[in-house]
Amino acid sequence: MSAPLTIIGSGMAGLGLARQVRARDAHRPITVITADSGDEYAKPLLSTGFAKHLSPDRLANRSALDIADQQEIVMRTHTRATSIDSLHRQVQLGNESVSFSELVLATGAAPQPPFALPNELADRVFTINDLDDYRAFHAALNALDRAARVAIIGAGLVGCEFANDLVAGGHAVSLIAPEQAPLPRLLPEPLGHALGEAFMDAGIHLLLGHGLQSLHREGVDIMATLDDGHCLSADLILVATGLSPRTELARTAGIAIDSSGIQTDRYLQTSVPGIHALGDGACVAGVNAMYVQPLQASAKALAATLSGTPTRVSYGPWPVLVKTPALPVVSLPPTHAPDRWRVEGEGHDLTALAESKDGRLIGFALTGACVRRKVELARAAPALLG
Repeated sequence: MSAPLTIIGSGMAGLGLARQVRARDAHRPITVITADSGDEYAKPLLSTGFAKHLSPDRLANRSALDIADQQEIVMRTHTRATSIDSLHRQVQLGNESVSFSELVLATGAAPQPPFALPNELADRVFTINDLDDYRAFHAALNALDRAARVAIIGAGLVGCEFANDLVAGGHAVSLIAPEQAPLPRLLPEPLGHALGEAFMDAGIHLLLGHGLQSLHREGVDIMATLDDGHCLSADLILVATGLSPRTELARTAGIAIDSSGIQTDRYLQTSVPGIHALGDGACVAGVNAMYVQPLQASAKALAATLSGTPTRVSYGPWPVLVKTPALPVVSLPPTHAPDRWRVEGEGHDLTALAESKDGRLIGFALTGACVRRKVELARAAPALLG
């Protein structure tokens, strides 16, 4: 019989790996340990549910109990792993110690608020990084029993998608960020401004070029004070200022980590034999790719490796489809600063080509009708991990 497999994390990476391993081996013992409910859901759909008025239960594909029955695995839900003893091959779950043979860390990434949030605002200030977070924010919206005034802090991928989703759901949305245009990591500024114009046309209040200085309660409102002294009142605050790989468990095991994540090779092997990592928390051969396609490629490759067929993971070009119906956006961000961005088109229908000094295509960004070029350009772009 194959060695028992323990997976920490029940997101798309953890459950995706469990399914891939089970497809290869019908009898291998598999245990998934997760701090949340363990329900299966598609994380990208979290930022599409408010416009459709979807309850958390409708976003969940299967409950943890259903997954355990269908896949014949053990699901340890609402159970937080606190440390790993790699020498004695044990995971500490509070006061309980659990032995492991082969271990996979699929611990994901955690939201990074711009500053410590006051405890007295915990019922009004939210992040959304998993289905349980969505449940909490959904409940807060429903408790108002009216359209909410939502201030979103951060104009990156998560902030922009939730801004579009919430305004489409009938809520009043303000988007606050220090950058001059939305999606600064995915779009050159001309395309970012096009998205900003589409957001304003959709009714989103843009407060760009301003950082958040403080939050405090004033009567029934939450007051957001910006660095220029401007004050904004809101019912709820959604913080979307980026994610940081969860590496603390790996650190307790003596595994090599840095700010980009848990360090692995192309086989997803960490610096400690018998412990692998994948997903948002892993930095694979120097690349941390917090997107669905690299995650799926990693789960497939690691399942093969754990099943006796060592397989190097490969990431092809993986354009990011941003869920902003106000203006469709696709981006394949270059891995390093391009020599130039060549912008073509007019109005909101723009193509931006990131080119190296010798004229090679190393990335692209598309808005509006130009998103139809995504397949053509992706075929011409270099693979991230070939």
